[in-house]
Amino acid sequence: MTSLFIQLLQAILMVLLAPLVAGFVSVCKARLQNRHGAGMLQPWRNIRKLFAKEVVLAEHASWIFRFTPYVVFTATVMAASVVPALLLDTPLSLTADVIALVALLALARFFLSLAGMDIGTAFGGMGASREMTFSALAEPAMLMSVFVLAIGAHSTNLSTMIEHTLSTPLLIQPSIAFSLIAMLMIAIAETGRIPIDNPTTHLEVTMIHEAMLLEYSGRHLALMEWASMIKLLLFSTLIIDLFIPWGISMTTDLTGILLAFSLWVLKLAVLLLALAVWETSRAKLRLFDVPQYLGTAFVLSFLGLIIHYMLEIAA
Repeated sequence: MTSLFIQLLQAILMVLLAPLVAGFVSVCKARLQNRHGAGMLQPWRNIRKLFAKEVVLAEHASWIFRFTPYVVFTATVMAASVVPALLLDTPLSLTADVIALVALLALARFFLSLAGMDIGTAFGGMGASREMTFSALAEPAMLMSVFVLAIGAHSTNLSTMIEHTLSTPLLIQPSIAFSLIAMLMIAIAETGRIPIDNPTTHLEVTMIHEAMLLEYSGRHLALMEWASMIKLLLFSTLIIDLFIPWGISMTTDLTGILLAFSLWVLKLAVLLLALAVWETSRAKLRLFDVPQYLGTAFVLSFLGLIIHYMLEIAA
């Protein structure tokens, strides 16, 4: 197999497995709550049903409202396609930069916020305001967390950072531990999970991301929901790549690719099961407590950066 084929395979897997990932989390939460649940394939059924429905647009919807679902979905897929999942060295390895990744996600968020305000409803404007406020706190914390690893690798390229981690002896470092905790907190906030947001609720006092989707329907809503699922898989894979990359294939050998795929799925299952346990055992935060939550993530990542410098000076 060629590296280009594996690159395409990674991108296809990130897109097609995303609804199954969301379904797996829902099934785990249902089991933890002594419910049967709808099954792992339910998100796929919902997407198929939405694609079959007619798109209903508001009378004064501009081109931004119509264009946004395609921008959000495309930007999210582009971000997910450059994150290594099976093979370390791919044709897009040079473009797999963390800063570019954050920029693609910020582009999707920017258009989503514009679309939320475009119709002029109270819910859309409220959701857009909350989304931009919290993203201003989440994105610096995410970059600061990644910089802890980037300093050691002397690069913000994902493949370079993964290669540096694989070549470094496995030691429990305080800086990495702080960075991991901060990244987990940011991933929960960026994907709209409990305790920051609840993707299954439509209550006015709790909505953030969902408030901007209330006016969408049909294939537009399907693309938005699908992009949200891809984003969950993207952040899960990003955490695996940065902190537990062992098992990713270094060659295009079929055996190595199959082993990398098996380990990737296993790591995803453990991480998503932990997410389900976390969401089941936690209540949603009050809206005014979210900045404190994100501020804590930034402080933890900054502490990791300071500790990394102190350890380097001591060495």
